[in-house]
Amino acid sequence: MKNSNFNNKFPNLNRQPLIFYSITVFTFLLILFRLIFLQLLNNDNYKKMSDENRIRLIATQPIRGRILDKNGLVLADSRFKYSLIIKPQYVSENSWHIYKSKISKLFNISADSFQKKYSDGLKNNNFSITLLDDLKVDQVIKFKENENILNGMEISTKMIRNYPFKNVASHVIGYTQPITDSEFNILSKKGYKFNDLIGRTGVEFVYEDHIRGEWGGEMIEVNSSGTFTKSLGIKPSKQGKDIQLTIDLNLQLVAEEVLKDKNGGAIIVMDPRDGAIKAMASKPTFDLNFFSKDFKPQKEYDALFNSPSKPLFNRALNAYDPGSVWKIVTAIAGLESGKFPVETFLETKSCITYGSQCFREHNDLGFGTIGYEDALRVSSNTFFYQIGHGVGVDEIYNTSKKFGFTALSGIEISEQENIGLVASSQWAKDGRGWGEPGKTPWVPEDIASMAIGQFVVQVTPIQIARAYAAIANGGYLVTPHLSKEGQSILNQNRIKIDIDPNHIQLVKNGLRKVVESGTGVSINYGVSNLPPVSGKTGTAEDGEGGSDHAWFVCFTPSDKSELLIVAFAQNTPGGGSVHALPMAREVLKVWNENK
Repeated sequence: MKNSNFNNKFPNLNRQPLIFYSITVFTFLLILFRLIFLQLLNNDNYKKMSDENRIRLIATQPIRGRILDKNGLVLADSRFKYSLIIKPQYVSENSWHIYKSKISKLFNISADSFQKKYSDGLKNNNFSITLLDDLKVDQVIKFKENENILNGMEISTKMIRNYPFKNVASHVIGYTQPITDSEFNILSKKGYKFNDLIGRTGVEFVYEDHIRGEWGGEMIEVNSSGTFTKSLGIKPSKQGKDIQLTIDLNLQLVAEEVLKDKNGGAIIVMDPRDGAIKAMASKPTFDLNFFSKDFKPQKEYDALFNSPSKPLFNRALNAYDPGSVWKIVTAIAGLESGKFPVETFLETKSCITYGSQCFREHNDLGFGTIGYEDALRVSSNTFFYQIGHGVGVDEIYNTSKKFGFTALSGIEISEQENIGLVASSQWAKDGRGWGEPGKTPWVPEDIASMAIGQFVVQVTPIQIARAYAAIANGGYLVTPHLSKEGQSILNQNRIKIDIDPNHIQLVKNGLRKVVESGTGVSINYGVSNLPPVSGKTGTAEDGEGGSDHAWFVCFTPSDKSELLIVAFAQNTPGGGSVHALPMAREVLKVWNENK
């Protein structure tokens, strides 16, 4: 009776063992499930985390491949950059004042400049402060001789891109920059490291995969306190491959030199047989080593990126009014149309009226009755006005396409290239690129401008080079290329143009007369033993309202041509024979001497 009464009074006491056992079993099951999750289901992830905690990778930066000219001369390579750094966490205030005085005398540099860098570093809570950047070898040696009394200071080394000739062929070679955070998310899958370098423009960009190499490093094991215990193996970094260009440094240097006194312009030197670029210069230019600097002064940055002269702009691949160097296209259009055959002779005049405007001859007199060869020799405007008016806009447009106009040239650095403009009747109907369709019709004045390469025609020096190469080599459109890698696809890219070879020969004869007794005769002045040269001068009004452009294109030898030069002086009034021709002549001199 007592037990019964007790149980009735305290019924929960009988359940306590059951509750305890239930909690114990539940806890055990939780632990069991957690162990299963850790050991079986998620074993790989936690093993990886464990390895990452005890294994460290000391990465080794690869050396980028070199960029070489056709003769193996170095245009771009890599070098070690030495900097003097201090780790302020290991240096007391008293020690710093002693060190500052010591290194000031050691490097003959004001102690105030060191103090400013040190103070700025402390303000930014930097654990490593650069006191002196890009040390010379003798400065490194001086420090090494005294480093035992400069605790907390050391020489840091970094691999940077180096351009021995600074601004030579800068638009061709291109530059590198560190990858951005957004790029890293994508490029890390390709083996790039945070703040790794990548080619931004030119050959550095186009052949990035060829040049960059592969990172290496050493895997080391550390204990729980982070102390090194042993090496797990070394994978050497893999140096990038060199890239050899078709550029001839001798010709490149003279191309850069002849542009120095010009406001802007470009020189292209090309082999018309296969499109190999021997030199490509653009003015203004820039020092490629600017991009290898850790600290870029604002003044230098503005001069490069915010200058109205646009030094990063490659004039060799940008479009301009071509003027009279375009007349070969109008000539071929007249011949191919059948309306103005080989035996055509036309009367030239002081001016011819189209629409509301009288379009003048450049000598304001005319040249009498002449044919194609003499029209090219004296660069008659009124002869080509008549040809252009007779065949119409679309015949000229279609002929230009055969010569590679209205399209990219195929050169590797196409990210810098402009396709230009050659007008057509459809282009006018569509609004000319700026107006309302149907409201900007083709007018008579347009054909006169088009016939002599003005206003409704804008082409690039590289396109002009391709067109004249097709005349020089007997009718093959070649693809310009900068590297010997590009020569492997030469056969597929040498295209026979659908133009009568007799018509090409007629134009070629006219270009020979230009240099023998026409507007380009001065190409031979001061040059001895030069093979026969053919060419064409050009003076073009700037469609954007600036001063005239000067052009000269030539190839030599005239019959079996090995060299073609396009010389362009931007906004340099006075005529192609006065400004552009002398630039080409200097290039011819160097080529002839070396040959």
